[in-house]
Amino acid sequence: MEATNATKTCPTIIVILGATGDLTWRKLVPAIYNLYLDKWIPGNFALIGISRKKISNPAFLTRLHEGVNKFSRRGKTKKTDWDNFAKYISYQAGEFSNNSTYTKLEKGIKSLEKKWKVKANVIFYLAVPPVAFEEIACKIGTSGLAADKSRSRIIIEKPFGHDLDSAKKLNTLLHGIFDESQIYRIDHYLGKETVQNILAFRFANALFEPVWNRNYIDSVQITVSEQLGVENRGNYYETAGALRDMIQNHLFQLLCLIAMEPPVSFDANEVRNKKVDVLNALRKIHPNEVNEYAVRGQYGPGWIEGKKVIGYRKEPDVNKESCKETFAAIKLFIDNWRWQGIPFYLRTGKRMNETISIITIKFKPVPHKSFPPEAISNWQPNMLMLHIQPHMGIHLQFQAKRPGLQMMLNPVDMEFNYEDSYSSGMPEAYETLLLDIIEGDSTLFMRADQVEAAWEALMPVIENWEMNPPVNFPNYESGTQGPEAAEALIAKDGNSWIAISPEKK
Repeated sequence: MEATNATKTCPTIIVILGATGDLTWRKLVPAIYNLYLDKWIPGNFALIGISRKKISNPAFLTRLHEGVNKFSRRGKTKKTDWDNFAKYISYQAGEFSNNSTYTKLEKGIKSLEKKWKVKANVIFYLAVPPVAFEEIACKIGTSGLAADKSRSRIIIEKPFGHDLDSAKKLNTLLHGIFDESQIYRIDHYLGKETVQNILAFRFANALFEPVWNRNYIDSVQITVSEQLGVENRGNYYETAGALRDMIQNHLFQLLCLIAMEPPVSFDANEVRNKKVDVLNALRKIHPNEVNEYAVRGQYGPGWIEGKKVIGYRKEPDVNKESCKETFAAIKLFIDNWRWQGIPFYLRTGKRMNETISIITIKFKPVPHKSFPPEAISNWQPNMLMLHIQPHMGIHLQFQAKRPGLQMMLNPVDMEFNYEDSYSSGMPEAYETLLLDIIEGDSTLFMRADQVEAAWEALMPVIENWEMNPPVNFPNYESGTQGPEAAEALIAKDGNSWIAISPEKK
């Protein structure tokens, strides 16, 4: 393969532990395959899959091929392309707890380096349940596979810890084996084009930054809602819930991008420093104030797009009397000069009325309305909406005169839509993040102090909810916008939840 985009990339070996799992099948290998097609993969490259399942190398390749055909953004593969890509892949069956697994892996890595006549960067991707993180990391350390700290990297999937104490424990363990620069805590949300575009939108345009503060902004909303239920993730969701699963990582990442100060440069640590500053400035929620700042919910049966769906407690692997939240909303304040007194509303839920990820910036009203009352009957505050999914784009709502002989104001829209503006296919989030790891760029990955700061901000809510089980679950029907208490949370500030899909305007 002619690696035109990868001429500066070192020889690379990606080791996926948990290679027969769903993540590898749906996301990782399709992403690596697309990087290969786009010539981002170095000429000296290998993908080694490790899992407990005893299957042959051809059977492993057949399984991966099915996944690429089904989930790649390019659709089905061309035979020549797949056959050439498959030459880079090998499979090794082995228990993660056995030293022999890592001894065999070390021999395979040395064999490749001998063949290439050069040392390779080795990336360990832990595509395994969180319970296996510590054991595998320790085995990688004791086997000597991470001895070359300039060439070895480890990728940890979310959730990173179950609470503040477990996150600190995992960080301590990893720091005993790896330097912080080697650890990539991956959150696929940060690989999305529209999430990265928040940085470009804010810091590459002189128009918006002067009004990006408490003097002009009234409130900020971040909504990530899904029509899907928990599907086959009942066991995981029973230990996590919406607060841990979404707000602690995905929504907090979006919060940091919206609220952070302008970085001096796009050096990885400079950007991450600014994000940590946001989390450290979050106003602490005291235990006796949790009900004023946070709302939880659980979906019951209802209707989604004309189909009857079951409630959470009837889902597979879910406790029939479960008190786990499938919806969470929280109001936060950032105590610094830029944002003092401005509420940030975050909400996420499953089995809601639409699948949408959107950030809404609501601006303050003009200081004086000089128009006659009849002219402003339809007046609405200026709003900026950053659509992340399923439609990607930016939508600015402002006031304009309605055509006619009288002065009548109406809200109108200014649009930027990715699909209309760019004809080339956009890379999937995992493509972006895996390429960054291959190139050693940690800008889009969470640092240890950021993970711990996020957990610390939520611990009062987590502890309060665990000590006080809800008595009204389920408290929202599938296909709605969540529990009524979520509306009350924001209504007492004179606000309401806003979610406008582009096709519904």
